[in-house]
Amino acid sequence: MSSRTATRKVILGIVATDKTFEKLEVRGSEVWRGKCIHCNSHLTVGADGDPISRATVEHILPRHHGGTDEARNLALACARCNHQKGARLDQRRRGDPTLEAVIATLQGRRLARWREPDE
Repeated sequence: MSSRTATRKVILGIVATDKTFEKLEVRGSEVWRGKCIHCNSHLTVGADGDPISRATVEHILPRHHGGTDEARNLALACARCNHQKGARLDQRRRGDPTLEAVIATLQGRRLARWREPDE
């Protein structure tokens, strides 16, 4: 499986478990539209998982601190928000109050958006 195919699969897994995402038809194509975990701006993802807007995979608990690719640790974020979080916070030590507050906020948002995927 190519890296791009794997990323699309991860994105579709996030979409399936995030109730802000709804299936829509835009210009004759089926897409998923939802919201950035940080700023709530609209994100659009193709039915195949290919980001149409600047959607990126956000690791709520950064991999640098032991975060995994488990669905509850992943969300979609706009590229701007994801990169700003990474630049500002991901390299801070675990236990840093600002880092821990952002992780807790994002975990709460992800939990509030959670939906069980269709089997």
